[in-house]
Amino acid sequence: MNRPFAFYKLRSSARICVLVLGLICVGTGIPACRAQDAQKIIEGVYDQDKSRDITWWATLDIYGREGHSPQRKKFDFSRIGPPGESKTLIRFTDPPEVRGVALLSVNHKGESIKQWLYTPAIERVRPIAPRDRSERFVGSDFTYEDIAERVVDDFTYRILNESESIDGHKTYKIEATPASPDRSQYKVLYLWVAQDVPCILRAEMYDSTGKEVRVLHATGLKKVSGMWGARRLEITSSLENTRTVLTIDGVRVNTGLREDVFTPEALEKAPPPKEH
Repeated sequence: MNRPFAFYKLRSSARICVLVLGLICVGTGIPACRAQDAQKIIEGVYDQDKSRDITWWATLDIYGREGHSPQRKKFDFSRIGPPGESKTLIRFTDPPEVRGVALLSVNHKGESIKQWLYTPAIERVRPIAPRDRSERFVGSDFTYEDIAERVVDDFTYRILNESESIDGHKTYKIEATPASPDRSQYKVLYLWVAQDVPCILRAEMYDSTGKEVRVLHATGLKKVSGMWGARRLEITSSLENTRTVLTIDGVRVNTGLREDVFTPEALEKAPPPKEH
């Protein structure tokens, strides 16, 4: 099943009003819960989205090592299709040097994600190779993999803790491990899912060597059209000591987006986007 890592990331904002686990966990101080219970919690984060399509527009503030004045970029995000068969499109609207840059991501169950990047300066659409999905997306702390919607079944899950609190919310701490190495750049993810609202509040990402490389913190929880989501996502690159803040400025649901917009061929034919 899919969603931005928001999402987890961009939309990693959503779901499970509180799934009551079907068994009592016993063991060695860390709850030994069944993997399927952990997966149900993660599915709950995403399953609340019953929309046919969704559009939101956002601001990226990218901070360097010094942490002073950020580099600001704005973009539109659109998604069409059901979980597991979704297509997403990100198109930058500002500043002028990135206006029109677009990223198309296509998900099919059982397949690796496919992505294409359009750069208007060279009028070229190019596929993003799997080896390049760990690269920073337009200079931000999000990678190409992070900015795309994830397939829930690409990971296995287990609950590690049910007592930690983040921003006043009691959480489930869940370990997510790729089902196979080609499904993610990360060796393991740790996710903190709120127990009272369907949102991932924190995510820690570790590379193949076991080093922490990114930390995501989601705040500004809000419910729109029956769906919970975070309106502010801050991701920090642990090794580079940089960070990016993504703020969702507005959301529209079920506006009748056309399927033919979400193709590599359509990327270069689209008119220049307008800033909101």
